[in-house]
Amino acid sequence: MQDWIEHIPEAARNYIDGRKLDEVECIVPDLAGIARGKAMPASKFAKMGRIYLPNSIFMQTITGDWAADAVDTFTEPDMLLTPDFSTASAAPWTADVTLQVIHDVSDKAGVPVPTAPRNVLRRVLELYAAEGWTPIVAPEMEFFLVAPNPDPAQPIQPPMGRTGRRAMGKQAYSMSAVDEYGRVIDDIYDFAEAQGFEIDGIAQEGGAGQVEINLQHGHPLNLADEIFYFKRLIREAALRHECFATFMAKPIEGEPGSAMHMHHSVLDSETGQNIFSDADGNSTPAFGHFIAGLQTHMPAVIAILAPYVNSYRRYVRDFAAPINLEWGHDNRTTGLRVPISLPESRRVENRLAGMDCNPYLGLAASLACGYLGLKEQREPRAECVGDAYRGDDDLPETLGGALDLFEENAAVREVLGEEFCRIYEAVKRLEYTEFLQVISPWEREHLLLNV
Repeated sequence: MQDWIEHIPEAARNYIDGRKLDEVECIVPDLAGIARGKAMPASKFAKMGRIYLPNSIFMQTITGDWAADAVDTFTEPDMLLTPDFSTASAAPWTADVTLQVIHDVSDKAGVPVPTAPRNVLRRVLELYAAEGWTPIVAPEMEFFLVAPNPDPAQPIQPPMGRTGRRAMGKQAYSMSAVDEYGRVIDDIYDFAEAQGFEIDGIAQEGGAGQVEINLQHGHPLNLADEIFYFKRLIREAALRHECFATFMAKPIEGEPGSAMHMHHSVLDSETGQNIFSDADGNSTPAFGHFIAGLQTHMPAVIAILAPYVNSYRRYVRDFAAPINLEWGHDNRTTGLRVPISLPESRRVENRLAGMDCNPYLGLAASLACGYLGLKEQREPRAECVGDAYRGDDDLPETLGGALDLFEENAAVREVLGEEFCRIYEAVKRLEYTEFLQVISPWEREHLLLNV
């Protein structure tokens, strides 16, 4: 790897241009989308032959427990890490000159580890490629900037703005609201530029301190890598200015939740044409099949799109989050929205995923549903042309219920990979069991002396 710097992106080379590279972080996204790995001096990284991590990093719950009973023998064998130099990116918040490099993971025989989120997404993309299709995605990221919360027993508060007042909700698209924490936004822009990421736009959302960042459309794996990196850079930018950035689905009582909307289109791999539009600019049967696949199989992957108990607090009727699988043109009450676009950009927006989901797994799950719809050639329900909130709820209401649907859908499990599904389900069921042992303030207030 002596000449590895020649193979990294231009933005990373520009970042270290004329300076001594001090450290390299060798990272892997885990089931939660958290960066796991090892940091080492750059001089050592250049000489490294092999880097290893135990496979147990994909069996760890968000609380740090282990779903060890998901495997026959829990011996924690090592996985081989191979750097993907195309992902090399600056870590501009560090005191020294540091690069991050995402690594692919395989077993010691070179077989991709099926539980690695990046490999799960690759598996789905390979199924598309085998049909001559190339999926394109454009994600939107919502998150909250909040006041520091060192005591988890205390409610989360909006951040203090430059006026000395706390950020207020119901200020969607207000430029003044964004200016309240403009210094954080400035650092987000600076960090993104140093990392070579292009932001399509930043806007104030409806919650107090809630921000949305839109990314340019592109290849799903590249966009998942960017979201993975963006979550870290946004957190670091916030910490510079005495606030937290959180990607919880519903961090503040009474405020809307944070989504990761995903726009989907599919190209013919040979011609580059959008298979959702015909030569006359009309929608094709494939467009309806893709939507039908989302409607049919989405309930089975809600456990991935809404991966924590808190995630289900976002699915509230008439509260800026869809609770259905209806579809409609330019209709934000539907879970599946068809935005206004030119025929070549015809796409469907999946509005159900929370920002707390792992971007690799969220994109893989949504694309898996669309893929199944294309293969099964199902027909979608009739378009919803009114307020979809007036209809029935289509989504499971708890993580436990979502996991039951995940367990039962054989088609989804085949597309995502049975071993991944088994491990993921075990981790999430353990998290749900841990949560059920916690007694909330609501229970103590209303039940302690009244029942």
